Amino acid sequence: MTTLTQKHQATVPKEVREHLHLKPGDKITYSIENERVYIQKLTGLDVPYLRSLEGTLEEWASTEDEKAYADL
Repeated sequence: MTTLTQKHQATVPKEVREHLHLKPGDKITYSIENERVYIQKLTGLDVPYLRSLEGTLEEWASTEDEKAYADL
């Protein structure tokens, strides 16, 4: 069990860190299926591919969108 801080942060329990072989600086990702949340160690980032995707998201990068989604 982990307690969420006021900044919405939580410590990954030692058992989970050891199982996923996590160390400081590692990236983790979360996925949600119904009422369950899964945590996974992120490996092998394809940075050029991710940068190419970034350009497709420009349509949501307006001042109006920033205001509309600021409270999320």
